[in-house]
Amino acid sequence: MHADTDQAIIIPFPDPVLERSVDQLEQVAGDESVGTVSDSDVQPAIDDQWLDELADGLSQSAWMQLDLTPRLPAGLLAALRNEVAILDKTEAMSRAGIGRGTDLVKDRSVRRDRIAWLDGCSEPQRLLFNCLEQVRQGLNRRLYLGLKRFEAHYATYHPGDFYKRHLDSFRGRASRVVSLVLYLNDDWGLEDGGELRVFAAEDSRQVVGQVRPGTGRAVLFLSEQVPHEVLPARRTRYSIACWFRQDEVPLPL
Repeated sequence: MHADTDQAIIIPFPDPVLERSVDQLEQVAGDESVGTVSDSDVQPAIDDQWLDELADGLSQSAWMQLDLTPRLPAGLLAALRNEVAILDKTEAMSRAGIGRGTDLVKDRSVRRDRIAWLDGCSEPQRLLFNCLEQVRQGLNRRLYLGLKRFEAHYATYHPGDFYKRHLDSFRGRASRVVSLVLYLNDDWGLEDGGELRVFAAEDSRQVVGQVRPGTGRAVLFLSEQVPHEVLPARRTRYSIACWFRQDEVPLPL
């Protein structure tokens, strides 16, 4: 938040530069196990009743907190966390910026996380994408949002890292419409900080929620309407941010 205003700043993420994540992970993992999970494990429980709840939450409050653990294949959260931990131990994650293209600015006074885009090439990513696709289709059927695709990246916050209050998309751009953030942190306590603070869609100064980033916990919200911020973390914090979009290709600013 800028010192001279109480308005939420709007910070669209850069468009992904996709890399082959399987090759990338193999190059950096060394002797460590990347982690695997397969379709033969317990199948996800993404059913109509749950999708109804998602649609109702977005319609009524513009945001909601979720527990995705029972909705994902067994072992998937651990496999995803292992992937991002391996990437974090190397130079495979890039410092996140503000804006796009030639306007991209890496302003550490606003955000300090590092990111790596998911491309669905590893088995854990493929299984996650299968679940996200079911969510995309389910929201379209219930809310007629016209969501055509989604994109996602890993994010790492080291101790002291934060992301000031922002919106995920410019209003009216018909690009990022629904945001989902999934957390991958075991045994996360109050003393560890790093909570996601959520502000009211109708009043960006009013706090309506604060979410601890424990494993399997997730937040779903309308990208253009819900300001939010990541409070400073006191230990390394991992997450996946996903955006469901109406555009077929990224729109320039």
